[in-house]
Amino acid sequence: MLNSVFWLAPAASILSLFFAWFFYNQMKKKSEGTERMARIASYVRKGAMAYLKQQYKVVAIVFIFLILLLAFMAFVLKVQNRWVPVAFLTGGFFSGLAGFFGMKTATYASARTANAARNSLDSALKVAFRSGAVMGLTVVGLALLDISLWFLILKHFYPVSDEHNLIIITTTMLTFGMGASTQALFARVGGGIYTKAADVGADLVGKVESNIPEDDPRNPAVIADNVGDNVGDVAGMGADLYESYAGSILATAALGASAFVDQGALQLNAVVAPMAIAAVGTLLSILGIFLVKTREGANQKDLINALGRGINASSVFIIILSYFIIRLLQLPLGTWLALVAGLLAGIAIGKSTEYFTSHSFKPTRKIAHSATTGAATVIISGIGTGMLSTSIPVLAVAAGTILAYLFASNFSLTNVGQGLYGIGIAAVGMLSTLGITLATDAYGPIADNAGGNAQMSNLEPEVRKRTDALDALGNTTAATGKGFAIGSAALTALALLASYVEELKVGLMRLGQNTIQMLDGTVIETARAGFLDFMNYFRVTLMNPIVLVGMFIGSMMAFVFCGLTMQAVGKAAGKMVDEVRRQFKEIPGVWEGTAEPDYARCVAISTKGAQKAMMVPSLAAIVVPVATGLLLGVAGVMGLLIGATTTGFVLAVFMANAGGAWDNAKKYIEEGNLGGKGSPAHKAAVVGDTVGDPFKDTSGPSLNILIKLMSMVSIVMAGLTVAFSLIK
Repeated sequence: MLNSVFWLAPAASILSLFFAWFFYNQMKKKSEGTERMARIASYVRKGAMAYLKQQYKVVAIVFIFLILLLAFMAFVLKVQNRWVPVAFLTGGFFSGLAGFFGMKTATYASARTANAARNSLDSALKVAFRSGAVMGLTVVGLALLDISLWFLILKHFYPVSDEHNLIIITTTMLTFGMGASTQALFARVGGGIYTKAADVGADLVGKVESNIPEDDPRNPAVIADNVGDNVGDVAGMGADLYESYAGSILATAALGASAFVDQGALQLNAVVAPMAIAAVGTLLSILGIFLVKTREGANQKDLINALGRGINASSVFIIILSYFIIRLLQLPLGTWLALVAGLLAGIAIGKSTEYFTSHSFKPTRKIAHSATTGAATVIISGIGTGMLSTSIPVLAVAAGTILAYLFASNFSLTNVGQGLYGIGIAAVGMLSTLGITLATDAYGPIADNAGGNAQMSNLEPEVRKRTDALDALGNTTAATGKGFAIGSAALTALALLASYVEELKVGLMRLGQNTIQMLDGTVIETARAGFLDFMNYFRVTLMNPIVLVGMFIGSMMAFVFCGLTMQAVGKAAGKMVDEVRRQFKEIPGVWEGTAEPDYARCVAISTKGAQKAMMVPSLAAIVVPVATGLLLGVAGVMGLLIGATTTGFVLAVFMANAGGAWDNAKKYIEEGNLGGKGSPAHKAAVVGDTVGDPFKDTSGPSLNILIKLMSMVSIVMAGLTVAFSLIK
């Protein structure tokens, strides 16, 4: 019998989507301002939609190929569940849909935010933040809706009265996560290359060479830069966090089905728990959104506190209400403590990120002061700050992981199943209030575009001052959002490792192998074998060189992936620089401001560069786990996932925080410090910012998707690995 608590998930999804629609309509009723403001916004909107349309065409081709492959595995090779191809498709579709709705809202909100800034800072903050909330609520609403519907459909065909059916249901639903991760990686990589190619090109020629302000309408790359904020930082980020959120819930549900097998109704309750916790977090996010407001003349700390008010209220209430959910579901108290550990780890990552990237604090101000001695010292200082910033997130995730495991396992290291379930619940806790934390993230690009619109529309200096304050806050909230996404990716990846073992069990049983023989000759029934039994059977130990080889390949993948995406940005940015220089020289009146630049040409350069360059790194994330499984077997895949998770997590934190700190060091100087705009220190800081752009908006945030996509691919291909690997 399905516990009534389950129905919180579909109810919360519907309410979340309603409020997303409500905030969208509220925003649309606001004025876009002057005719010029509306025209500039329309340029950005058309460019963003044109790029997204082209990207979806490319992704559709990849999806068709993968669906055919999954169908072949399911219906011909018989190594996969027949529902898998459809689940994969829906995951990708909803992930893309979440990004599309968020980006559409952002492109309509920027001019309205700039116009609201003509009245007050609070008005502009509310328009930008509630427009960002459309993204947050759409992501959690669509994820909960898709998960709820799939659970009800599969429950109909696999009655949960049979405890092993719950394992089949939850492992099948994980395939939906692979679809979401695949779409997210293409969106993040493609959008990241697009936005940073435009941004770097616009800044190097505009600010450094020509000494013109940011978002000056004479700069031919300025529209492409603003389009990039939407396709990379909104559509890409939405798809990214959609798969993080869905992946944590799905992995935890699968672990619950396994950890509480043979425990009757408790097994079903353990599957429902992550969905119910996410549902309550969604409702609290809606409450928190209404608490965000500020006063005129607020400084950076005031603005951070304004957003913190909503996030902190949601976090406190989720701790309280999740206790009652756990008790209602009759799960051990340790499960609730594991959730609290995850949530506290997330808060610690957020606070650490804020400290290292906000120019209200010493680390970023030190980078700004290093700009007085040139660009080289800015880069050295930023890299050092980024490296130091990894310490607290790594320790927070480590502490959260150990505490979650111990709490959930009742401090028994041998109770592996429930311990791993606790780690999954910790990941769900970290992302439980994603509705509002993602709103603070999506708000950033809207504020950035609003500042661009104000500059290009020649609005009053006071308006630009307000939008700059919101933009600087947006850089910090974006870095904090990336920190949450990366931290949750680490916890979710650990949960997915355990889910991979469950899928191996299902794969062996599908092949008719109902018993497994240990190295000491002991024979165990496959259906009753535990995690440690499978580690023994597949020889997953550090003394096995295959595992170490897999770890090396996984670590290498993180760096190769970053190298490919960084080089792609550099190549496309080079073409953008050449084009901006050409237009300044060859098109009469552009430099003088009497003729309009050829904005469309720059948009086309970024679009083409992103579409070509995103294929290799994105496909590598799919091909490498499959190839590793076929060549090195299960032990190699486990090593691969461990290496990619550990290296990728630390590298992602470093890149996101270094990039955020460089950006805000530049903003600190632009506020009039150390010589202000146009000074030698400012030009040096701009160089640091352009180096940091692909760090924080292309390679860094894509790494957490890489980690989870490789895990998801390994899970979906587990049946293929156990059936056809060269090394058994």
